[in-house]
Order: sequence, then structure tokens, then C-alpha cells
Amino acid sequence: MHATHQVIHFDTRAQRASRSWILGANANLPDSVRLFWAAPQPASFHARFAAVARTYRYIINNSPVNSALFHSLMSWVREPLDEQAMDQATRYLLGEQDYTSFRGAGCQSRSSFRNVHSARVWRLAHKVVFEIAANAFLLHMVRNIAGALLEVGKGRQPPESIAALLSLKDRTAAPATAPPQGLYLVKVDYGDGYQLPEMPIGPDFL
Repeated sequence: MHATHQVIHFDTRAQRASRSWILGANANLPDSVRLFWAAPQPASFHARFAAVARTYRYIINNSPVNSALFHSLMSWVREPLDEQAMDQATRYLLGEQDYTSFRGAGCQSRSSFRNVHSARVWRLAHKVVFEIAANAFLLHMVRNIAGALLEVGKGRQPPESIAALLSLKDRTAAPATAPPQGLYLVKVDYGDGYQLPEMPIGPDFL
């Protein structure tokens, strides 16, 4: 999994300008991690528990040949995908529902209910993008849904199969989990109580 908008918080008595926090942190972070902004927040802020919504994107390289440069940054499906059928299938994901059929083994959440605010699929040249936003997600929920949507895109299942899987409340009835390479956390919403800088939704190569 990747992230273009992972938010963290920490408590400190140190006084530094935002630019100093950014430059100092990036000088000590590995190349795979970069800090883009830093801003003081009220004591009530918590990067995980104060969030009211999260948005993920799952990126699929839908091409006969896998990418040499981006093979670790996208999932790969060689057979043509029907992105319109996949987008049609996402309508069955909307609203507050029981997502047991898309819940990963080992999930420690007390409830399997989640409220999906939006979901869609579209194509950009040879890339197929699945985007979903919800109040929270279960373990592997996005990748499990992506796996089911791929079955629709390949023509093996109709769009209505997503509704059928939800009604079964049975993870063993759903298709295999999609690979992790294509998954990105692209946005975290904290509502009106906190003023966090706006970041463009990625990943950058889209």
C-alpha cells in the first residue's frame, strides 16, 4: 500500500517554524517518505481518531505488458477491463451497510458496518482508477472490493454481483483480494473543526 496524504501527529514543546520542521524531518527520513507540510493543531486533534472520512484510490495498469517503471506502484491486469460496468457496480456500495463480505481475516473492528460516501471507476488511457470514500474502512476492505470489481470488469460477473455479495455477509463468497501495489490513501478529512492544508489527490503519475 502507498499513501499520498498520510497525516500524522506528535506532541512536543519544541518551537520551530513549519519550514524548519519540514526540512529537518525530510533530511532524516528515508527516500520513500516525505513530509509536505507541518502545522500546529489543538490538543484535541488526533491523526486517526479525529478523521471523519478517508479516500482511497486503487490504480490498475490495464495493458498487455506490465510497466517497467511503475510495476511496484500499480496493479496489473492484461485482459481488457470494462470500466463502465465496474463504475455501474460501485453504486451498490453506497451508504451505510454491512461489509462482512469484504472484511479481511484478522480485522479487529467491533462492527462490520461502514458508511461509503462515494465510489466510482474511470479510465485514463491504459490506467483504470477505482476511488472510494467512507467514514472508515475494514481491514483489506478496499482491496477486497477491488477484487470483486475486477471480476465485473473482466465480464465474469454482472455489476449486480456486488449487491449479492453484500447481502451474503460471507467473505468466502467474494473473489480474491486484489494485489497491494495499486492501493493509495489519497485524502483524509477532519471536518470543519481543524484547518489542515489542502493537498492534491494523487498519485502524481495520474
